[in-house]
Amino acid sequence: MSETATLGRRRRSVIPGFGVTLGTTLLWLSLIVLIPLAGLFLKTAELSLGQFVDIITNRRVLHALELSFGLSLAAAVVNLVFGLLVVWALVRYRFPGRRIFDAIIDVPFALPTAVAGIALTTIYAESGWVGGLLAPLGIQVSFTPVGIFVALVFIGLPFVVRTVQPVLQDLELELEEAAASLGASRWTRVRRIVLPAIIPALLTGFALAFARAVGEYGSVIFIAGNLPNVSEIAPLLIVIRLQEFRYADATAIASVMLVASFLLLFVINALQRWSEARTGKRL
Repeated sequence: MSETATLGRRRRSVIPGFGVTLGTTLLWLSLIVLIPLAGLFLKTAELSLGQFVDIITNRRVLHALELSFGLSLAAAVVNLVFGLLVVWALVRYRFPGRRIFDAIIDVPFALPTAVAGIALTTIYAESGWVGGLLAPLGIQVSFTPVGIFVALVFIGLPFVVRTVQPVLQDLELELEEAAASLGASRWTRVRRIVLPAIIPALLTGFALAFARAVGEYGSVIFIAGNLPNVSEIAPLLIVIRLQEFRYADATAIASVMLVASFLLLFVINALQRWSEARTGKRL
């Protein structure tokens, strides 16, 4: 056996168990992800094209889908901006109560969604602390699409913060100090050094916040009011169809949500890879 073949065998056996781990991973992903998704599409395939189009083009269904995706996208954009501000304050500044503030960011992770929905509804109702201040101005939050937006911002903020925070912490301050010594302004340092380094993390946080918001149910149904063609979200409509034993309708709506989510996440991941290729950094 040649020396090259011997070295190749040694390289392949440096990390043992590749076949076992890969097989276990594929099996687990198939059981947890691929098979359920395949079952969803197979159930939808029982519908004729005309039936599928009739279900999806129903006014109530279109409004629920538009509300879910539109508000989820808007909430993810808001979390992208304010999440970056929160991360900047936590990483770059030292102030009293910073650790408490940092721990509060994780509350939406640990809080049951039903509890979050009840708390938000109580606070933003017309008799609540915040809702009582907004009511004289003619602004109603609870039981409107605005309330849905508030709930989606609440549950999505930690995804942006926790994704960007470690990247900003690992960013070498010496680079900014060197740029400052060469006469670069503060905005130039942020634009040329900080932002290129954290853009992949920002896009990842945005994608996670959006994906969580699209499928959010528990915290939204309490504050939404759930009025058809007004404040009814797509996940709730799927549950309603299941309770009505209209399984084909439910799977059709779910398949549209799944395909739309995949397409949006694919675009976001493509932007992330493009940003990583430009900056030479990978999460």
